[in-house]
Amino acid sequence: MTFTSNPADSSPKQIDVFNGDADGLCALQQLRLHDPSDSQLITGVKRDSALLKRVTAAPGDLITVLDISLDKNRADLERLLAIGARVRYFDHHYAGMIPDHPLLDAHIDLQPQQGTSLLVNHWLKGQAAAWAIVGTFGDNFDQAAYQLAQQLGLNATAADSLRELGILLNYNGYGATVADLHFAPDVLFRALQPYSDPLAFIAAEPMTMQLRLGYEADMNHAQQLTPSLVTERHLVLQFPNEPWARRVSGVFINQLAQQTPQRAHALLTELTGGEFLISIRAPLAQPTGADQLARQFVTGGGRAAAAGINQLPASDYERFIHAFIAAF
Repeated sequence: MTFTSNPADSSPKQIDVFNGDADGLCALQQLRLHDPSDSQLITGVKRDSALLKRVTAAPGDLITVLDISLDKNRADLERLLAIGARVRYFDHHYAGMIPDHPLLDAHIDLQPQQGTSLLVNHWLKGQAAAWAIVGTFGDNFDQAAYQLAQQLGLNATAADSLRELGILLNYNGYGATVADLHFAPDVLFRALQPYSDPLAFIAAEPMTMQLRLGYEADMNHAQQLTPSLVTERHLVLQFPNEPWARRVSGVFINQLAQQTPQRAHALLTELTGGEFLISIRAPLAQPTGADQLARQFVTGGGRAAAAGINQLPASDYERFIHAFIAAF
């Protein structure tokens, strides 16, 4: 489907709604390199996925939605379509039933190695593929990212630099609130926006060094902790209620998943009210089941390979551990 301007409105508004992690940032970066726009940006921390509730639109406005679950945003998607807004939707999380509506252009693929950056790259026929590689590395799809880097003819040094940037952008997205982050995701996107080449961004922007130093310090904290459960197929690790722990939880569990691909991982970060924020990774050797496990709990969601629970009551701790062991 191709959207064109609404003849009844000579100046429709463009609104970009995107996950604040590497995949959301890099998906939007590709689209805006292809179609530059000073669009309104709506985003947040990685776990803030119900973003369409913050959108106010008018008939004819074009809303681009990237890397957030349709199922988690269904009511607001239907609200926006009903008022006559046009919605282009790219995602790889659990969607449930996709509405059949003439104003919805949905590109949703739940394959385990299919991130939103790759979906946009396919739609754009590779016009900004280097940024797709960054987002794909950030979402822990290393195999797919290296394959695309090879297709572009990138050498190992360049590919590894894009991998580091993807990890750093993803790291920046984790936190309970934007205050936990080094950079608000909309600020970070505006910094990325002028660069068609992510290697140029790495070389020119001080943000890269700040993220690198923060990442190294937070990872050092994480590596001092001892798992509370380790088996051949499972690992559970508990993090304290600290900003560094909230920042590093996603990239640290991704690293663990890469190191032991036969094992499922769960990382529980304590929250101020005594609840837990949980990151789940299915074994990379068999990347399915994480979303089904997370959806057993009220605030859970995600995709087959990687999912999470935003607020697990302490009273459900044992229930979660048993469910995690049973799932994998």
